[in-house]
Amino acid sequence: MRVTKTGKAARTLVRGGTVLTMDPVIGTLPRGDLLVEDGRVAAVAEHVDAPGAEIVDARGMIVTPGFVDTHRHTWQTAFRGIGTNWTFGAYGAAVHGVLRPHYRPEDVYVGDLLGRLEALSSGVTTLLDWFHCSDRPENADAAIQALRDAPGHSVFCYGAGVADESVAAEVGRVRAQLPDEGMAWGLRGPQRTPMDTIAADVALARELGLRVSVHVHAAASPPGGDRPVARMRARGLLDDRTTFVHGNGLSDDEVAMLADAGCSVSISPDVELRMGLGLPETGRMLAAGIRPSLSVDNCLTAGGDMFATMRTALSVQRGADGGLTARDVLEFATVDGARTLGRGSRTGSLGIGKDADFLLLDAEDLTVFPVTDPVGTLVCAGHPGLVDSVFVAGRPVKRDGRLLGVDLPALRTRLLESRARIAEAAGVPLDGSWTGAASTPGR
Repeated sequence: MRVTKTGKAARTLVRGGTVLTMDPVIGTLPRGDLLVEDGRVAAVAEHVDAPGAEIVDARGMIVTPGFVDTHRHTWQTAFRGIGTNWTFGAYGAAVHGVLRPHYRPEDVYVGDLLGRLEALSSGVTTLLDWFHCSDRPENADAAIQALRDAPGHSVFCYGAGVADESVAAEVGRVRAQLPDEGMAWGLRGPQRTPMDTIAADVALARELGLRVSVHVHAAASPPGGDRPVARMRARGLLDDRTTFVHGNGLSDDEVAMLADAGCSVSISPDVELRMGLGLPETGRMLAAGIRPSLSVDNCLTAGGDMFATMRTALSVQRGADGGLTARDVLEFATVDGARTLGRGSRTGSLGIGKDADFLLLDAEDLTVFPVTDPVGTLVCAGHPGLVDSVFVAGRPVKRDGRLLGVDLPALRTRLLESRARIAEAAGVPLDGSWTGAASTPGR
């Protein structure tokens, strides 16, 4: 099912909103105008004259850059909420040992499409889809098609699982389908895969010009730890195109290694806390000079919106040491996220010449009214219900609270059918009783 992509006016003037540009030069305008020309930000000021432009009335709205999610397993959308009480071990056994083997391309497609639309509807204009359901080439192709059919900026991050075998041919095949910034490589984790395999994967990624993303955290280490970052550094595998996901429990010297190499970090605070991976490492990363980004990770365990993710990140770190501000967290979700994906020159803020990826948030909703500090309000009280409009490269994809050109009833039906088929094939219940154990009830 292809989502109908709406057209865009050559010139659009967003008038009269509170504009949070996240641009260090322009700053915040309590009342301002935003001019979009050919999909890019052409002007931001207290008043902009643009004869003939289409006018978007933003009075009573907060205008902010779209959010950037740097790590989400979108293909799992059909099983939303089923893992709320799961540990990391239970999640791995359930998702990869029980559910994933039963995924067909059509299941991947509808899960990825509806998951990407969910993210878009809640304000995520740029998303890295960390795809590790690559059991067959057709699954990867289905995920890529879903991302193409969703009207947002998406990076397909090919994950090869943990098997110690060459995936060079498949990665090359996928790479041929995608533009330079449309693909990344999800490395097989150094805590589960031989370092020679990791080194070969990184070498090929560099040859193909791909950024890489890799999961590391103490919960995946054997007793006593295995120092995955130090081992990668010893092989020359760290650079500024490498993103480490989570990073919970890394030693101080390994965090310093990341900073020295210019690596980026993606933190998923809700999942890390609920699965027992440890406290989110925002404070330690900042202390080392790393500006982290934020990510949802998966909606089996956590909600899929960036508002909740920001709020958890702020609350936990302020509870720990008081050293984080609301503006820090909003930067993690916008400019720092864009930089993590190598798109800092294109998106993440409303600077002149950047892609016009922005949101109109209802500042008169009673859950946030009256707005005194717009940044603090969005981080501490924001929620998806505030997202009135979403624009991607100047094109409206959501207006007046509704996604445009999307047949949601049909997609919902397909996703429910997919969930039912997979659950039946895997022998798992859908009544909330499944604990995530690989040995399922009734077997």
